[in-house]
Amino acid sequence: MADADETTVDEAASEEAAGDVVEPERVHGALVTHGPDGLVVLHPDRDALVDLVEALGADGFHQCLDVAGVDYLRHPGRNDLPEGVAPERFEVVVHLMSHTERRRLRIRVQVPADDPTCPSLFDLHPGVEAMEREAYDLFGIAFDGHPDLTRILMPEDWTGHPLRKDYAIGAIPVQFKGAPAPR
Repeated sequence: MADADETTVDEAASEEAAGDVVEPERVHGALVTHGPDGLVVLHPDRDALVDLVEALGADGFHQCLDVAGVDYLRHPGRNDLPEGVAPERFEVVVHLMSHTERRRLRIRVQVPADDPTCPSLFDLHPGVEAMEREAYDLFGIAFDGHPDLTRILMPEDWTGHPLRKDYAIGAIPVQFKGAPAPR
């Protein structure tokens, strides 16, 4: 249930449709923007992520479709965040879906480079287990409370996180199979 000065996702959509804009718009305490595709985008503080996802579950957003990491190392001055949200090097992006309302929404959590951690959503959505491991393996974003935060794609003895923008490309020799012989 939302506080008196907050709106639910459904109320925010109906207010927008009616032309009433509340500045700054918030849903369960998270600032709201809209993506270029029209999708509602929520921008919570990192520590508020689990509470937000739990509240959105009460609003009908019961399925977590995706959890992904992003490295904005080469985009330090980006301006795609609402006023009051400081851009950080890393971002965790979560997509939720409400089947009853046939709606999706995106959550963008800023994660600082000097503390690349984010709360795990595993207790609310056990299906994120592999997605959080992938973000950890490839970007080095650790998910606090994850039951088995180990590498999932790279070998266990791999050093570094290959999708980070500062990862040395070509530093590790890769052996490819030769072309298959013609039949």
